[in-house]
Amino acid sequence: MNTTLHMFPYQGNNMKSPSQCRQRTISLQSPLGKIQVSGCENGVHTIQILMDVPPAERSGDTSLSCVVTVSNGQEEMGPELQHCVEWLRAYFSEPWTVGRLPLPVFHHPTLHGDSFTSRVLQTLVRDVKVGETVSYKRLAEMAGNPRAVRAVGGAMRRNPVPLLIPCHRVISSGGQSGMYMGGKGNHLKQWLLTHEKVKEED
Repeated sequence: MNTTLHMFPYQGNNMKSPSQCRQRTISLQSPLGKIQVSGCENGVHTIQILMDVPPAERSGDTSLSCVVTVSNGQEEMGPELQHCVEWLRAYFSEPWTVGRLPLPVFHHPTLHGDSFTSRVLQTLVRDVKVGETVSYKRLAEMAGNPRAVRAVGGAMRRNPVPLLIPCHRVISSGGQSGMYMGGKGNHLKQWLLTHEKVKEED
């Protein structure tokens, strides 16, 4: 009998291969530019940050909104995609509030099971809060394998739902921000870390 407890919100017996799901893709316009969220009736599959524009500048009188622009002709987003949109809206407008919000259900095989990648991502989302950072080395220790620093980097690259699982909060031991989205999104990583500290500076 499998007694594994999954920390991620998960519809256990409904776990199909993503190819078996009837997926919907929603496009949102966010302060980072366009974001695409894909999911099915069982949960969120992936989040993609498309980097089509530079991230927005934040000023005291600017509202950082996140709005649905395209839902691929679907009249209904479904509850989990709607939940994801609401979480993202809260994150971009008031990031300090999302720690009190439940995450949407995830429906991606990377996030379930006993793999080290799943354990690392679960540890990250559970223990590294908004406004905090953690080194790759420290996250490896927290996930139970202090020598697996490179594997932590691999887990960050395989994260299917960035923002919801905050791989942008993982930095190098020397304090440098490190790579994000293969190095192409380093400016977004810095924006996100700054965005999460806004409340502390008010």
